[in-house]
Amino acid sequence: MNKKELVDYCKSLGIETKGKTRNTLMEDAETYGNQQILQAKKDGTDYELLYSKIEELSNRYAETLNGKIEDRKEEMLEDDNSHYLIYRVLGISNERGQLIDVYQNTGRFLYKYAGSFLEEATVLCFKFNNLKGKRTLVDNTVGSKPKTFEIDFLDGNNAIEIKWRDATTDGDHITKEHTRVECITSYDYKPIRVMFYYPQRKQAIKIQKILATYYKGVKGEYYGGDEAWNFVKKYTGYDLLEILTSIADKKTSSDGSK
Repeated sequence: MNKKELVDYCKSLGIETKGKTRNTLMEDAETYGNQQILQAKKDGTDYELLYSKIEELSNRYAETLNGKIEDRKEEMLEDDNSHYLIYRVLGISNERGQLIDVYQNTGRFLYKYAGSFLEEATVLCFKFNNLKGKRTLVDNTVGSKPKTFEIDFLDGNNAIEIKWRDATTDGDHITKEHTRVECITSYDYKPIRVMFYYPQRKQAIKIQKILATYYKGVKGEYYGGDEAWNFVKKYTGYDLLEILTSIADKKTSSDGSK
């Protein structure tokens, strides 16, 4: 979240925000959250607290996503649509071309926020399991680019990477992932990859199979699809899939309609 959103969030928790930097506010919010979790665990209400936090998170993401989509639709009303001529040459009417452009533009926001939300919700499960774990940056000890790699959740020596899905078909992606894993293992961390949804295309699936083999080769762990959901449940004790299904059913029916 940006600074304004962070300030508003901290104020909603009763945290003093005046004159504080973004990093200080982040630390204050984390301390507050940790205290909440500790108390909930003592009271035996940690599942209910986790559920409420993930639901609140989903509401914030939904509000931001909807705002981005509506803003983009408004912007597109002023777009130069002269390229529709080429659509028409290919048998696509102006009306259909407009719909395609809208879905393409807004779809990017949906994929971005869906991924970020699921990754953040997953981190919450790991955080509830171990308050000492956290997102961590490590210096690249293997090459010059990038300078650092982010570990989504470092729990002791377990360096957990969280992906909602990975549909890349770029061979360079394998090289980058090899470098990342090699860097992480140089710190004596165990790389664990958790990816909830497999890609659909053959080349992307092939890349994931290569990555799975590589993780096992360095004594890491790789979980994809159902295995990912089961891993999170077994590792943390919280059934993330059950929580998300319950929240989704409140907002839409099982067929996706409201």
